[in-house]
Amino acid sequence: MNRHAFDPDMTRPAQNGVYFVGVDDPPRLAASAARDELCVCRIDLAGCGDRDELLRRLDHTLHFPASFGHNWDALADCLRDLGWLPAWGYVLLFEHADELRRSAEVDFNILLGILDDAATFGSEHDTPWFAFLALPDDAFGRRRAAP
Repeated sequence: MNRHAFDPDMTRPAQNGVYFVGVDDPPRLAASAARDELCVCRIDLAGCGDRDELLRRLDHTLHFPASFGHNWDALADCLRDLGWLPAWGYVLLFEHADELRRSAEVDFNILLGILDDAATFGSEHDTPWFAFLALPDDAFGRRRAAP
């Protein structure tokens, strides 16, 4: 599977960040990240309607340490240091992210800020760190061109 022309180079921490992608993009991104030997974590947000459910799903997928406090501060701390997941870089793929965005916009926006902070922290420590949130075409405010 080839990298899409607009995909960031996930081996370069300078390109770390939080990216909105189409609903069909996660498999391609996961394959690209796996090829580069990055830790790929897929978080399914189907039916996720609030912060508590989001934190539960993240904990379940990322296997946070037992000390995880199930609050925003604890999430920020854990995402900055994913050391219990041995890898040289990290890719978080959030599928069905629009469900959280529509049902809990404030929580969604807080999550974006925490993800952005973690990506910046990774960049400062020369660690690839990417988050991709899959959204339907109508969330982009216009129709996306076919790849």
